[in-house]
Amino acid sequence: MGVSIGLQSARRIPSPAAMLELLKPITWFPPIWAFLCGAVASGVPLTSSLGLVAAGMLLSGPVVCGMSQAANDWCDRHVDAINQPDRPIPSGRVPGQWGLWIALAMTAVSLGLGAMLGPWALAATVFGVLAAWAYSAEPIRLKKSGLWGPGLVGLCYEGLPWFTGAAVLANGLPSSQVILVGLLYAVGAHGIMTLNDFKALEGDRQTGVASLPVVLGERRAARVACWTMALPQVVVVAFLVGLDRPIHALAIAALLGAQGLAMRVLLSDPEARAPWYNATGVSLYVSGMMVAAFALRGLEVMP
Repeated sequence: MGVSIGLQSARRIPSPAAMLELLKPITWFPPIWAFLCGAVASGVPLTSSLGLVAAGMLLSGPVVCGMSQAANDWCDRHVDAINQPDRPIPSGRVPGQWGLWIALAMTAVSLGLGAMLGPWALAATVFGVLAAWAYSAEPIRLKKSGLWGPGLVGLCYEGLPWFTGAAVLANGLPSSQVILVGLLYAVGAHGIMTLNDFKALEGDRQTGVASLPVVLGERRAARVACWTMALPQVVVVAFLVGLDRPIHALAIAALLGAQGLAMRVLLSDPEARAPWYNATGVSLYVSGMMVAAFALRGLEVMP
């Protein structure tokens, strides 16, 4: 009897592997990369602040992004039961209220680590935490909007970590050039997040989530996503030319051209090709971010 009770209790506690899967390590790369881009753009040598860089990467990826994934999966457990029933919560591998408890615990850890990194990191962390819950949780649940949902995620995945990396390394407000370029890449990330919505198309239709693929249809939504990704990069190229950084501008233009070829493949069958594009075209997109960061390094601050 004692052994039976012990086994039943163990089944009510998720395994470390299930909890790690809930935090989705594969999603940590974009904010970590954006943080590094912002740190590079700050002009401060990374080798002189390795501790700050490592802590910022931890905050941006496993902690804040991991928290947002746990919160989203908890709030999406009914949708995931339709779209992806093998995920940790709908499959029962993270049972009961554990998904909520993990999300709340990670929220507290996020705020604590952000406070340790200084006021700029704390302010960015507070924004990121509030955005994560506003995106996923009722009654706000911005995820229901094909406009505001992807925009908020793009801002928090690319723009906010970029700003945080620059602010933490510089120990102050980044230059207007750094803020502008980070914001442009955040706007472009709206398109990336729209393509990400293709994987939940059927569940979104059934549960009333007005993602762009649901509202516009697959092909129109994919075209909107492509233009949304491309136009901010065109502005970045023009901006870098104006800052007398022609080599960096040419490199980003070449990366954009390669994205254009990948977009043609995507548009041939958006629902089937969206995962492929997220592994190819998005890699080219974020490579351009780092090129832009090096272009901004050492520039004089605009008045």
